[in-house]
Amino acid sequence: MTETENGNEDFGRLSEPFRRELLAYCYRVLGSIDEAEEVVQDVYLDAWRAYGGFEGRSSLRTWLYRIATRACFKALEKSRRRPLPADLGAPEARPEARLVEPTSEVPWLQPAPDLLFATTPADPATVVVQRHTMRLALIGALQQLPPRQRAVLILRDVLQWRTAEVAELLEMTTAAVNSALQRARAQVPLEEDDLTEPAEPRQRALLDRYVTAFETADVDQLVAVLTQDARWEMPPISTWFEGRDTILAFLARQMPIIGPAELVATAANGQPAFAVYARGHDGARRPHALHVLTMTAEGVSRIVAFHGSALFPLFGL
Repeated sequence: MTETENGNEDFGRLSEPFRRELLAYCYRVLGSIDEAEEVVQDVYLDAWRAYGGFEGRSSLRTWLYRIATRACFKALEKSRRRPLPADLGAPEARPEARLVEPTSEVPWLQPAPDLLFATTPADPATVVVQRHTMRLALIGALQQLPPRQRAVLILRDVLQWRTAEVAELLEMTTAAVNSALQRARAQVPLEEDDLTEPAEPRQRALLDRYVTAFETADVDQLVAVLTQDARWEMPPISTWFEGRDTILAFLARQMPIIGPAELVATAANGQPAFAVYARGHDGARRPHALHVLTMTAEGVSRIVAFHGSALFPLFGL
């Protein structure tokens, strides 16, 4: 075996344990699991090609993060920020209003299936797969930050890197890192984003009622599930609703149109999620939407119902 082949084999063995955490990092920066997977593939290809020149001045992990960060910044130059409907305007107050899709294509924020980040406790990726730092609302908030502030906040407050390490990685001074971190924290305070979720028995009961409500088209079942200030969003539809009464009135009009549904449990961004299948008159079930739920001690406070079937393969559905 040649020296080059030995080096390539070493690279594969030494770098593979960092793949999941790099995917999580790139997803947080980009807001798209599709883009994140593409970037990580390119990162590993570029790193494999350059491994012969890796001098070990930093750890392999730091070197990979440096390549990944540059690749993410390059990807962001060619794409717009990824919003959810609530980022684009005020809620619709009339449940009977016509649903609106943007006239131009919007690169919507994507949910991330938990199965992509499944790991064992001994895996270093456990450091970055903390449920509250993967929540959909937080990923959406991160997209509002400039790319460099976004990276600084993730590296410092999510991955717990030291200021000097971040400064070296991003080729900034420590003063510039601290300044960027302060501005980012002012917009996205991670410590205030830690929702109080219901205890397991309470959560299970709420989710069971949620499933029953949709599978029996029983809007009244949702009264005990949704919080008073709940939100209902439906990308790629930009129209969204806020407030339990408005949502219930909207769903009372929609459920008869959709017809009987079947829900299959999954998980996204560390949150409960359901694949919703509508049953046609022929009895066949068809992908309708992927619901990602935000749970609080009071109930379900936010549902993002990603309409269509595009996300189903990503979730193994």
